[in-house]
Amino acid sequence: MARKRKTDGRTPRRALWLRTLIVITACGAAVGGLAAYRTFSDDTATERPVTMEEASRLALSRLNLYQASPVALTLTATEGGGVVVRVKGVVDYRARRAVGSYQVTGASGSSGASGPATGQLDHGLIVWDTGGIGLAPAPKGDNSPAWQQAEHIPRSGWSSRSYTTDPLDAGLQLLIGLGADRPDNPLLLAQSGARLLERERIDGRTYDRFAGPRAQGATPGAGSDGGRSPLTYWVDGDGGLRRVTMRMPGLGTPTTLEFSGRDGRAKLPEAPWATG
Repeated sequence: MARKRKTDGRTPRRALWLRTLIVITACGAAVGGLAAYRTFSDDTATERPVTMEEASRLALSRLNLYQASPVALTLTATEGGGVVVRVKGVVDYRARRAVGSYQVTGASGSSGASGPATGQLDHGLIVWDTGGIGLAPAPKGDNSPAWQQAEHIPRSGWSSRSYTTDPLDAGLQLLIGLGADRPDNPLLLAQSGARLLERERIDGRTYDRFAGPRAQGATPGAGSDGGRSPLTYWVDGDGGLRRVTMRMPGLGTPTTLEFSGRDGRAKLPEAPWATG
């Protein structure tokens, strides 16, 4: 992508906190073999530390995501003040690039008997990689997928910037780093505080909901969240990752990442990253 605007040199606490999270989710070297498939024999689960079988499925989830690329995704971030940003697109973990469309909704400023009206505040195209974000207006009257629209916008049509610490950017940065070309170490995941929270069904499929490894230095049982990781994962019996949520300090609503499987049609555009 184009050269990003320089920041003011400060290192916000949220930036340090986010980098710590990404290191945690990427913990461990490769482990040999595959986790055994476990059928779900009951519909309930009590919060507890993960078993090694559960840790193995959690450890495989990032590899499975990588191998499924390009993967369809939806990201929802609450920015405060009733403003919500939703991104729908695809991510290719082999190239570490993603493209989609975004829509910002919130209070439009017009008020009635029940208060300010809610509507669309902004929309367009978005690309992102490990270095930052690019934004461009969506072509009018073009209903093709965002990855096709993005290819027709020249490099000069994109406005790029570095990541900030707001919920949308934190979610995008986390998302681009989730897929991995090798499994995590299940033993380290278990030793670092990963926990089984409960079992849920989504679209007719059963998922275990896991709290990820704790942040370094966190004390088990401390704080309102019991020292639990800000990251929560929904993983099925094959190690498939369906959903990730991320809680951020000071915000009541977590950023949510939803994965809906491989999109074999998608081809990430070259135009936003073209040089010269």
